[in-house]
Amino acid sequence: MELKAQYDKAFAEIVRVREAFTPKLQSQEVGTILSVATGIAKVSGLPGVGLDELVIFPGDVLGIAFNIDAEEIGVILLGPYWHLQAGDEVRRTGRVMDVAVGEGLLGRIINPLGRPLDGNGSVDFHERLPVERPAAAIMDRAPVTVPLQTGLKVIDALIPVGRGQRELILGDRQTGKTAIAIDTILNQRDQNVLCVYCAIGQRASAVAKAVATLREKGAMDYTVLVVTEGNDPPGLAYIAPYAATSIAEFFMEAGRDVLIVYDDLTHHARAYRELSLLLRRPPGREAFPGDIFYIHSRLLERATHLSKERGGGSLTALPIIETEAQNISAYIPTNLISITDGQIYLSPSLFELGVMPAVDVGKSVSRVGGKAQLAAYRAVTGNLKLAYAQFEELETFARFGARLDDDTRKIILHGRRIRACLKQPEFSPVSVPAQIAVLLSLSTKLFDEVPLDQMTNAEHALIEASVDIPKEVRERLDTEKKLSDEDLETITKIASKSLARFRGNPEGKS
Repeated sequence: MELKAQYDKAFAEIVRVREAFTPKLQSQEVGTILSVATGIAKVSGLPGVGLDELVIFPGDVLGIAFNIDAEEIGVILLGPYWHLQAGDEVRRTGRVMDVAVGEGLLGRIINPLGRPLDGNGSVDFHERLPVERPAAAIMDRAPVTVPLQTGLKVIDALIPVGRGQRELILGDRQTGKTAIAIDTILNQRDQNVLCVYCAIGQRASAVAKAVATLREKGAMDYTVLVVTEGNDPPGLAYIAPYAATSIAEFFMEAGRDVLIVYDDLTHHARAYRELSLLLRRPPGREAFPGDIFYIHSRLLERATHLSKERGGGSLTALPIIETEAQNISAYIPTNLISITDGQIYLSPSLFELGVMPAVDVGKSVSRVGGKAQLAAYRAVTGNLKLAYAQFEELETFARFGARLDDDTRKIILHGRRIRACLKQPEFSPVSVPAQIAVLLSLSTKLFDEVPLDQMTNAEHALIEASVDIPKEVRERLDTEKKLSDEDLETITKIASKSLARFRGNPEGKS
């Protein structure tokens, strides 16, 4: 019996050693490249591949299975594909496209695959989330009531944006769209709002300028940059906004307030059109595929304000879109206008006149409106938007040289002061107390006695004087508490005192 036990033990050891050194055979689907074009590949084989599944090519190039037909698979390539050729092997990964998320991404510059672009080593991440995720259910959402201060007087006063809102920024080339987005990011410093800036197919010089500005102003501490450049494969530009949104959603689901900027969705739509046409999808209006509306709606639908039961976090989206020759009724702009909760339209005519930011108040709107605006703004803006619109109409009429009555002349003089006050230098956000002081002075017509050529100096003096507003009044400005008559009188006195030395004969100097 003892000899048999020793024999059994030795035999078991031999079996264990043999199994340890015997390779485990696993079945794996392998396909073959049929053809490679700009940013896409046609593949045969892989009968079990799923829609949007990641596949891997030689050289660790990733691709997304996009078209699944009976005879072949259309794959979007996500990396350098110059070395790929017909006959190369393609393997399944069994997972969908995902991206690294976590606190370690703050201050980093990455591409949509989660790979670092800033030369600061590997990215420290918490987990990986799919880039395509379902939007929050209706019952998991809460109303948009808390303002997201942009630091821009014309927007905070007349086109307020709330946390959880989707506000479109549109206009022709070089009218200051990116500047508004960067200003908004800069203004979130010390506001407990994290930011994600997604550059889609931008020039390397434009991205470098944005990064330099954010670093110089100290905004990188609370910002993540997801970047694709113009020479990257179109597949990267296509997945970039979805990857950036998953990063933002990680913070939102942790109860944080997040701002995401898509700069811009014009390049995203063009990248998707390019991929679709190469994959032989039928073109529709303006050669865009029929589902172009869907790719943007499922992206922007993820921006929301979560209910308290879900943590109360919010994701505010500022998508940017480029118009051609001020045509806001083109296919892609109208799509996005219908998806979003309002739009900020930048006029090239105002830009050429030196009115910056060149926001056309008449064509801009916030569908959330005053519900996402501090009570102090509602108290001091009053009929500011109406007065400005009246001024623009009368100014056009006055150009014909018609004789004007005194009331009309006063409206025009007041409107010019409104326009002068709504001007703002780039990258110079204005605090809430300073904005309230300026807007109250406008509504009470304190600026009407200041010559136009002194308006800039007078406004700077008023902004500097706004620090003298009593602390208890300043605290009420940042809440939903209504300002009392005493509060308004206190601010008016400070404003009147600071503007006293600028008052002259405004009508004569206009």
